[in-house]
Amino acid sequence: MPIFCASLIQNFFIAFGVVIGGSIFAGLGAIITDTPPLRTMMSIASSIKIWAVAIALGGTLSSFRILDKGLIQGEIKSIIKQVIYIFIALLGANAGYSVMKLIQRCSEIWGK
Repeated sequence: MPIFCASLIQNFFIAFGVVIGGSIFAGLGAIITDTPPLRTMMSIASSIKIWAVAIALGGTLSSFRILDKGLIQGEIKSIIKQVIYIFIALLGANAGYSVMKLIQRCSEIWGK
């Protein structure tokens, strides 16, 4: 598998895992502090998405450096690759949030 495809898959699952993992551990913390865990999990899942993208990209500064290099030196290929990385990381973060919403819906169904 080419390195580019492997990086795309890794970026997707890193962003996905950050949202899912952060939400689950926030839910555990909510249980310990006697607050509603599902509400806390959903709140964290929605607010952590942008951080999941930044983590998947390896920090925002490296992305800005690559975009800057592409714009100044005219390397369109590097700009396109970076935009694809950002898009895939966004998909991963949103997929993680969708899983958390699915958990919320299932809890509503099972709770009745």
